[in-house]
Amino acid sequence: MIRKILIANRGEIARRIIRTCQRLGIQTVAVYSDADESALHVREADVAVRIGPPPVAQSYLQIQKLVEAALETGADAVHPGYGLLSENAEFARACTKAGLVFIGPDSSAIEAMGSKTQARKLMKAAGVPTVPGSDGAIPDVVAAVEFAHKIGYPVMLKASHGGGGIGMQVVDNDADLEKAFTSGQARAKAYFGNGEMFMEKRIVAPRHVEIQVLFDQHGHGVYLWERECSIQRRHQKVIEEAPSPFLDDTLRQAMGEAALLAARSIDYSNAGTVEFLVDANRNFYFLEMNTRLQVEHPVTEMITGVDLVELQIQIANGAVLPFRQEEIARQGHAIECRIYAEDPEKMLPSPGTISSMSLPQGEGVRNDVGAESNTVVTPFYDPMIGKLIVHGASRSQAIEKMKAALQQYEVSGIKTNIPLLHDIVSAKAFADGDTTTNFIDKLKGRV
Repeated sequence: MIRKILIANRGEIARRIIRTCQRLGIQTVAVYSDADESALHVREADVAVRIGPPPVAQSYLQIQKLVEAALETGADAVHPGYGLLSENAEFARACTKAGLVFIGPDSSAIEAMGSKTQARKLMKAAGVPTVPGSDGAIPDVVAAVEFAHKIGYPVMLKASHGGGGIGMQVVDNDADLEKAFTSGQARAKAYFGNGEMFMEKRIVAPRHVEIQVLFDQHGHGVYLWERECSIQRRHQKVIEEAPSPFLDDTLRQAMGEAALLAARSIDYSNAGTVEFLVDANRNFYFLEMNTRLQVEHPVTEMITGVDLVELQIQIANGAVLPFRQEEIARQGHAIECRIYAEDPEKMLPSPGTISSMSLPQGEGVRNDVGAESNTVVTPFYDPMIGKLIVHGASRSQAIEKMKAALQQYEVSGIKTNIPLLHDIVSAKAFADGDTTTNFIDKLKGRV
């Protein structure tokens, strides 16, 4: 049985994992860079270990240091959180080799979904719907132009080994494609160490809907409904909600079963998320699978009443899933807003010192935060300082609760995206459920 967990992460997700561990009586080990020495997650864990200077490459991405910290503190398991090394197969293997339980899928499943081109091939073979596109990396600009003519503009260029929207570009013609391919390759190589690019047909103004799945080590799997994640900027999610205002029960079941099929095809175990694009005609297409816990997992917890981190730990302990598909509840509606240290107009990071911070409270209001008054938001890490989640009996009630909570959310000393978030949830299009991936551009009059 797992008794002590090293959390290979920082900020609000480290605190989130600590909270569940404390309730379960499991000890925790925090890791920190010099920039995070006084961070909340460091103070809340039972033990904390310094792992290096502020840059992630010298601290939070140091696999050997993390494994050594776990062994030296007597941890018997590692939870990777999300981001950083959470989808790094080498890290999962290193933990297992050291005799540590990796709270997530095994390295083979991470590798299977780590390359988007490989994942596409696997999903097509498994019978999961995929967006028309290249089955492998495109070798050069000439081949890219030829393939774009084959599937027709607009197209989407993507980094084969990327994530977070890095290297992703929408292209409408040959001239733009040549520039985009070259710049995309360079950016992908700089960020991921691999410049391979692939291409998909651009689904115009789709919805981004993902399915939460859970598989135990005995082959039993369930899906915990869906999350609508369409409101994005620079291909990164800003607001998520559950359930989706667009799906009906027939489509919901079809997507859930497709997500289970995707996970079973790679012998998946633990929590994972299968992401889909959904067009205006309710056709859905596999986008990718995230082999980890998602940033937006709280909205699923709010409508189902489950603790996904607890279930991750139970699965890692070898337990059988505690419920069947037909036993999973879906109650009310939940919305999550990501609070960023960000200029709301330019939508660019705005680091600095938070002079004061006051969080909204009340029934059905949840705050997952990694910052407090006097926290320095550095340029070394993602500028998200927290997540605001609300739950209501209905979607309209949840929207009103979110509006009120955003008005009560106070952060001074730095700029945040709270004004933008309030504009979004106050928009008629949001109330109408018209939440496609170009929502913010439409709101700002860019399309």
